[in-house]
Amino acid sequence: MPLLVLTALGIRFGLEQASQFQQQRLKDDLELIGRAISIPIGNALREHDEQAIELALGSVFIIGEVYGASVFDVNGVRLASAGITESDLTRTAIPDLIVSTGQAQQGFSQVGGRHLFSHFMPLFDAGGQIQGLIQITRRASDFGRALDQLEIIAWLTWAVLAIGILCAVMLGHYGGVGRHVDRLLEHMQRVAQGDHAHRAALEGPTEVAALADGLNQMLDSIEQAQLELDERRAAETGLLAQLKDQEKMAAIGGMARGVAHELGAPLSVIDGRARRLQRRAADDEGQQRELGAIRGQVARLTHTVRQLLDYSRPSAAEPRATSLRQVLDSAVAAITPELEVAGRQLELEADSTQTLPTVKGDPGRLELALLNLLRNALQASEQRLQVQLSQQQGQLRIDIDDDGPGLPEASREQLLEPFFTTKPPGEGTGLGLAIVNTIAEEHGGQLVLDSSPLGGCRASLLLPVDQGKNNA
Repeated sequence: MPLLVLTALGIRFGLEQASQFQQQRLKDDLELIGRAISIPIGNALREHDEQAIELALGSVFIIGEVYGASVFDVNGVRLASAGITESDLTRTAIPDLIVSTGQAQQGFSQVGGRHLFSHFMPLFDAGGQIQGLIQITRRASDFGRALDQLEIIAWLTWAVLAIGILCAVMLGHYGGVGRHVDRLLEHMQRVAQGDHAHRAALEGPTEVAALADGLNQMLDSIEQAQLELDERRAAETGLLAQLKDQEKMAAIGGMARGVAHELGAPLSVIDGRARRLQRRAADDEGQQRELGAIRGQVARLTHTVRQLLDYSRPSAAEPRATSLRQVLDSAVAAITPELEVAGRQLELEADSTQTLPTVKGDPGRLELALLNLLRNALQASEQRLQVQLSQQQGQLRIDIDDDGPGLPEASREQLLEPFFTTKPPGEGTGLGLAIVNTIAEEHGGQLVLDSSPLGGCRASLLLPVDQGKNNA
């Protein structure tokens, strides 16, 4: 009898642990769902957008298995709902408790004759003040349903083992079973003390080994459920991070486009009037110098505006087969005047007799990318620039090398971020490489930064060949 009691306690302990874990997992699911919709609901609540609130509430039925969702103000008055939830919290202590603690609350309740579990989460405004709360519910029966079958199997296993143990005792083998049961209890105690990675050794008589195997399977199931929950949380976190990055980049692009359009026309007017003043004061050297300085600054601002427009400009709607050699020749021709003024030598290594495939894309966007890379190399170089065009493994590759100081002390990811620059203030917008990286991604390629054999930096633009064309 003591042995039967001990095994029953072990199974009960395991089932309680599994039940607690399952309940905690379901509660965590509700919290994750609440966090996922809290941002859009908070934004819609600040803008009094009832349609957006209802849309966000409706999305919880897609995200997870829930029974209802509601939004309340800080006094407990329901603003919107979907499914089965509380209709009024003004007579409860939940709103006051959430406002005073700023923490989520949970509990079971009866709503419309249904036994529900509710998770309440505060909604914060931009200033960190609580502007309302979200309630997400699910049936209370969900917390026990998942473990019913496991409990039946566990107790059936215990019953079989009990019969085996009784038979062993009746046959006089109690002494050979007791020590193995003690070891099994030690394994269970280690698990109870928090060592969930520990597994019981499958040793001793068949009955004890079967019990140890059942305990191990139960612990494996708990560990697998925990891994699935961690993966789900990681995926949710990754999706939220991607959403935030996309929203940030969309805001940056919209702001850049607006600023560029607002500055473009006034700069054109300033440059035009300065040019007319230069013609009128052709004999005044002092005015010529001052007006030339004004036009120089206008040109610098115009270049910045052009980069903002290039960065925020959408990709080509209808890409076409494009000869990368022709695009490269056009970009080199466009940069040649700047090379001559700076006194730099450009070495172009591209065999004109070699037949190369085409790429599918926008020639204007590709030329813009190459101009930015050539201009960066020109600014960093001391004497030489080298450009190579080659084909390798289904890609066309353009390597642009310079003999400058090399890559700055920053990660490759930072160098490709918009508005990140290592140049002194006023000498760069930090958009050149960001524009190139965006254009490369538009065309299914990539931009790679590395050290150059010339001692400086190598910027490599890799683009997939057009499978619909053979050569260019």
